[in-house]
Amino acid sequence: MTKQERIQRMTDIMVSFIGYTAVHLPDDIISKLGELKAAEDDPAALSIYDMMFENMRLASELGRPSCQDTGFVQYRIECGSRFPLINELEEILRSAVIKATADTPLRPNVVETFDEVNTGSNTGTGAPSVSWKIIPDHDGCEIYTYLAGGGCSLPGHATVLMPGEGYEGVVRFVLDRLAEYGQNACPPLLVGVGIANSVDTAAQLSKEALFRSVYSQNPNPKAAEMERLLEDGINAMGIGPQGMGGKASVLGVNIQNAARHTATLGVGFSTGCWTHRRGHIVFDRDINYVTDTHSGFTCNK
Repeated sequence: MTKQERIQRMTDIMVSFIGYTAVHLPDDIISKLGELKAAEDDPAALSIYDMMFENMRLASELGRPSCQDTGFVQYRIECGSRFPLINELEEILRSAVIKATADTPLRPNVVETFDEVNTGSNTGTGAPSVSWKIIPDHDGCEIYTYLAGGGCSLPGHATVLMPGEGYEGVVRFVLDRLAEYGQNACPPLLVGVGIANSVDTAAQLSKEALFRSVYSQNPNPKAAEMERLLEDGINAMGIGPQGMGGKASVLGVNIQNAARHTATLGVGFSTGCWTHRRGHIVFDRDINYVTDTHSGFTCNK
């Protein structure tokens, strides 16, 4: 396979994958929604869960996006330094967004700031957004995709607490943010919390937390315990599916953490809505792929 053929193959796969994730929710999200529905006894909440599953059924049957807000495309890349298309990767991913916008179709959401002009392609200055991690002496490439909605993931929050506020301050910050607008973000939510050194690192980690499975745990036992306590606390608020009340307000709480300065305690907060359009696809050097988020995905090109 020539280099140009590899570029075309990877572009075609990413076009299909972006479109697929717009239509089909990840396997773990579907499973978790089923568990929450089975545990619910509030009639209004059960009716909303029924509508959610009907929405998923129709989206799949009709091949249409699961939400009218098809989001702002965000990528997180963990790429080997020896991956053969590392230099072309950002242009491949940009081209895939343009093609997926036309093919799926995705709603054009990207507007150039100050010019107030919709680009019509979901691309623009800094769009799609891409964050990188280079893996030395590796020839594969992992790509996390996320269709970040305007009412859920994009309106995140971050701050730096005084260290004396401690982890109780982190909990207070998260619960206060949920109380302010959680019902507007289409719950049950996947909540991402970043705890780190500064506003920028904490915010980035909170977004990375949304790429984890709802069944995952932070490897640090203390952080995992905070995930559990936050989940219990948010559910006790009674927001429920679509903010109409019920037992479950969250799909889960994921915490990502990093080392910090002794005098700072940065905390970031991001949410994913119930129609949590994330994907994870892994390529080898020959542009063969596997995905662990969508068992039904195949690209025949």
